[in-house]
Amino acid sequence: MPARFKAVLFDHDGTLVESEAVHHAIWNQVLQPYGVQIPVELFMADFSGVPAITNGHDIKKRYALAPDASELADTKNGITAEYLATHAFPLMPGVRESLTRLNAAGLRKGVVTGARMFAIAATLRSHALAPEFEIVISADEVVHSKPAPECYLLALEKMGLQAHEAVAFEDTEHGVASAIAAGLACVAIPTAMSAVQDFSAATVVVPDMAFAVDWVLRQG
Repeated sequence: MPARFKAVLFDHDGTLVESEAVHHAIWNQVLQPYGVQIPVELFMADFSGVPAITNGHDIKKRYALAPDASELADTKNGITAEYLATHAFPLMPGVRESLTRLNAAGLRKGVVTGARMFAIAATLRSHALAPEFEIVISADEVVHSKPAPECYLLALEKMGLQAHEAVAFEDTEHGVASAIAAGLACVAIPTAMSAVQDFSAATVVVPDMAFAVDWVLRQG
């Protein structure tokens, strides 16, 4: 019987790399001059896994700040780029082993993320992962980032796949919504920074990436 899936599409932040705590700290650095700080519980519930520009709109409205959303997002992205010039987000547990198992099963792989390309490029460079992924779709390539389905639809188009031929690995509610809206199966892998979110739309919820790969390989 042919395998159900031909490709696995990975989210970046919180799925491939452990980065959400750093994003939280950077947002609070951006907001410090305005006397605002985002509590970690609020960040976990509403901001984790969300593109910077979307967070910028939320922050401006929530805290009635003078700068517009794009200014807030640009400042945040600039500080993140400075951070990644000298640091690397660590890989999430089990990533390398999972990539090896997927390769052995002949599955194609891509990265589909609401992050900016500079952040993904830093991960691929720092961890020598560029050869692992056939495509990388970032927020820079779409008009509407997650939770809209545009990034996943673009990935399917570039890889010449139908939606039922790919499965997404996601760690946040917004990411799951994006994949499901594009017609993909989605394995949710909640983290400590996203566990309070609603994953009821996911195809399956698992505790870590090893379990995610187990699930994919059982679908043949």
